[in-house]
Amino acid sequence: MEGLAILLFAAILIFMLTGYPVALVLGGVSAVVGFIFVPDFLDFLPLRIMGVLQNNLLMAVPLFVMMGLVLEKSGIAEELLRSMGNLLRRFPGGLAVSVVLVGGILAASTGIVGATVITMGLISLPVMLKSGYSVSLSTGIIAASGTLGQIIPPSVILVLLGSVLQVPVGDLFKAAVIPGLVLMLCYVVYVMIFSLVFKNEKVAQSVIEEKKYQDENQNVRQFLMALFFPLLLIFMVLGSIFFGIASPTEAAGIGALGAFLITFLKRKLTMDLCKHVMNETSQLTTMVFFILLGATTFALVFRGLDGDELLTSLVKDADLTSFQFLVLVMVVVFIAGFFIDFIEIIFIIVPVVAPIFVMYKVDLVWIGILLALNLQTSFLTPPFGFALFYLKGVSPPEVKTVDVYKGVFPFIVIQAIVFSLYMFFPEWLVY
Repeated sequence: MEGLAILLFAAILIFMLTGYPVALVLGGVSAVVGFIFVPDFLDFLPLRIMGVLQNNLLMAVPLFVMMGLVLEKSGIAEELLRSMGNLLRRFPGGLAVSVVLVGGILAASTGIVGATVITMGLISLPVMLKSGYSVSLSTGIIAASGTLGQIIPPSVILVLLGSVLQVPVGDLFKAAVIPGLVLMLCYVVYVMIFSLVFKNEKVAQSVIEEKKYQDENQNVRQFLMALFFPLLLIFMVLGSIFFGIASPTEAAGIGALGAFLITFLKRKLTMDLCKHVMNETSQLTTMVFFILLGATTFALVFRGLDGDELLTSLVKDADLTSFQFLVLVMVVVFIAGFFIDFIEIIFIIVPVVAPIFVMYKVDLVWIGILLALNLQTSFLTPPFGFALFYLKGVSPPEVKTVDVYKGVFPFIVIQAIVFSLYMFFPEWLVY
């Protein structure tokens, strides 16, 4: 039976590489194997599925997705980039720094990587290239800043990891704040050093409008006005969680409602916008939950075939320490990020290794943060990094795919350094 568990895992990986939908591969192959080899499989499966559907925590996923999609259409990103680009135009690499800061703000208020990368790519990439920035730095900083939404709360990754690892999402949100800010700081430092060394300090007078002279007080006022609504929403969502006023699911509801109110106050709330948001939210949520149901079926069959016991015995026989096993898992997750989506990694790999971490009595919140930092790089690693696809799709014709790949490499190194720091110094996580 244990050998069948290994064959099941291998079969799923092979079918996934053929291009079949992940949800159907996970659920279909597991259901066939379970029906044939696992007694009482059909008795337990409905109970497991209903357990997933009754998980109130997962209700936060569509609400956070909706919040991000509404804010994408409200013009917040464009206003922030305009105003911050004007404010920082005299600093070395000021426009690139503004991209990092806006990426962090959008991460804390939307958490949608695709929306952030596309918005910043459309608005800032042409101006950065026209201002004398290298193609690699321009594409790299936009792609990397757009992925901050995967680690800076509220993050869909953290919600899903909290559900799979069975740890409070609020604790994950608190623990992710410092790593997210450290990543932003490292990006800013790298950009400023790069700009000084390679003389990329020729910043456009404005992100969109090239005006040579503008009153500094007006720049500050525009920036503060553009910053007000995102900060208010961040305080409403994260503040309600951190101060114990609301659960993550309730805070997600507050965030979605707040996003609609902001759009209404900006006079951009239209029926077309609502239809677009509802359609996109339904599609993204359906994808996530279908993969989750398929993964639930896989987990049930894998354990029914004693796969978890086999993995535990292999680890014990190998006499691995908890840290050695952690390194092994993180390497596997990193390599998997080159080829498959973060949702698939969370629902396929994490449930298999989580019991081992429990056996080692490792802090699962720390594991969750390390996994989130690791999975963030999957958006940047060629050949299938989604942030790279998003950015290339909105880039000018002169920007080649190889330029995008070269641009993200330094930021992958930066993320690897930050990841290593938190792996070796977990006490730096304050939560």
